[in-house]
Amino acid sequence: MGALLALASAVCYGVVDFTGGLLSRRVHFAAVTFLGQVGGLALACVAALLVTAPGVRPPDLLWGALSGVGSGVAMHFLNRGLSRGAMSVVVPVSAVTGVALSVLCGVLVLGDRPGVVAWAGIAVTVPALWLVSGGGTGPGHAVTDGLLASAGVAVQYLALGQAGPDSGLWPVAAGRVAAVLLLLPAAVRHTGRLRLPPRRAAEALLIGAGAALGLVLYLLAAQRQLLSVAVVLASLYPALPVILGVALLHERVGRRQAVGLIGAAAATVLLTLG
Repeated sequence: MGALLALASAVCYGVVDFTGGLLSRRVHFAAVTFLGQVGGLALACVAALLVTAPGVRPPDLLWGALSGVGSGVAMHFLNRGLSRGAMSVVVPVSAVTGVALSVLCGVLVLGDRPGVVAWAGIAVTVPALWLVSGGGTGPGHAVTDGLLASAGVAVQYLALGQAGPDSGLWPVAAGRVAAVLLLLPAAVRHTGRLRLPPRRAAEALLIGAGAALGLVLYLLAAQRQLLSVAVVLASLYPALPVILGVALLHERVGRRQAVGLIGAAAATVLLTLG
C-alpha cells in the first residue's frame, strides 16, 4: 500500500509540473507559485479536518512547517525554470538531486536500511531520470533553477516524513501555512503579478491543490514505507510530463528519453518489490 500511495503522489506531481509549467509560460511564475500555495492550503485544511488525528503534537506541526518552507523554495525555483521553457531540464534535475540528497540523509542520518532489491531500484532511478531529461543538457540557468529546487524538494520530503502518524494530515496543513507566509512578502511587493484573469487564477489554485494532494499521498506513504523508498517512488514524477508532452503536445521522445522511461519503469518494479 505504501508503494502505491507513493506512486500516486508521483502521478499528482507529474500532472502539477506539466500544467504548472504551461501556466508559468502564460502568466508570471510568482503568481502561479503564490496562488498555488493558497490553493494547497485550502485543500490541506479540508483534508486534515476529514482525517482522524488522535495525537497532534507541536513537533509534528514544526516538521510540517519546515516541509512547507522546502515546498515554497522548490516551487519558486521550479516554476521560474519552467517559465523559461526548460521543462525537460529543470524538472528532472530537481528530482535527481532531490532523490540523492533525501536518500543519503535517510540512510546516514535517519537510519533507513533498504533491502538489496530496493537499493537496486534506487541505483536505477537516478540515471533513469537523468536520461528522461535528455542527459541534462540545457541552459545554465535551467540547471541552476533545478538544483535550487532540489534542495527544497529534499527538505520537503525529509521533514514531512518525520511527522508522527497520529498527527493525521495537520503537518501538511502547517506546511501550506508556512509556504504562504514565506512567499507573502514577495507577493505584497509585486501585487500586480497576482492580478490574473479569473480563469488563470483558478488554474493556479487548482494546480496548488494538486500539489497538496501529492504531499498528502506522500505523507501517507512515508508512514507505511521506508522514507528513502517512499521518496524515490514519489520522485519518479518527471517521467509523466514527458509522457503527457508526447500524448497532448505531440512532442517526440528521443532515444535517451525512451531508455530513461524504461529505466524508470524498472525502478518502480524493483522499489515496489523491495
